[in-house]
Amino acid sequence: MTVSHDASPTTPAARVLVIDDEPQIRKFIDISLRSQGYKTQLADTGEQGLSILATQGADLVILDLGLPDRDGQDVLRELRQWSRVPVIVLTVRSGEDQKVALLDAGANDYVTKPFGIEELMARIRALLRNASRQGEAQPVYDDGQLRIDLALREVHLQGQLVALTRKEFALLSLLAQQPGRLLTQPQLLREMWGPTHEEDAHYLRILVGKLRHKLGDDAAAPQYIITEPGVGLRFVGRERGERAH
Repeated sequence: MTVSHDASPTTPAARVLVIDDEPQIRKFIDISLRSQGYKTQLADTGEQGLSILATQGADLVILDLGLPDRDGQDVLRELRQWSRVPVIVLTVRSGEDQKVALLDAGANDYVTKPFGIEELMARIRALLRNASRQGEAQPVYDDGQLRIDLALREVHLQGQLVALTRKEFALLSLLAQQPGRLLTQPQLLREMWGPTHEEDAHYLRILVGKLRHKLGDDAAAPQYIITEPGVGLRFVGRERGERAH
């Protein structure tokens, strides 16, 4: 079954492909997306979802792991062979190892069932915002309070230059270039210290603590760097003037 809806034909809308075999969840996500102005495409099998993506394209994919024809992780691996589209995985698998495996297989983010629709919408907005920024000529993050200039290798907080070490800036730039995406500890450790340090999570904890301190980012109520315990880190990008909750 393939269905396509467009909430507003007069304005451009991001296209979200939902691959889920549960009719109630599919309908719930479809209605929620269209109420926010997104265009939706629906598929109830992995093969159908891959076919829609290949022939019609999408700006973002919501992929359920428990599909009737093939495992969602296999669908993800096949998709990643030819597409860089952002993918949010829906899963009932709550184990940290499984979450890390999903992200390493190419998922940009995951939401564990049962989930709140506001959380899902926030993840969608963050990933679409990141995708739209990737084509910008000058790689700068600026929300009016924190400014990260990757070209000049400078960070300003409330107009003041923040002195970061090379490692601190490298970690911040890795996260800030993919706002909303959850990067796993092994991914970050490989990037920062090389493949022989994938188990050295304490390196990352120490570095994150120092970086948060310099950015005034409280670990108990973070505005920028979110820790998913046992899984990884996420940078929460905001639009200029948007306040953290």
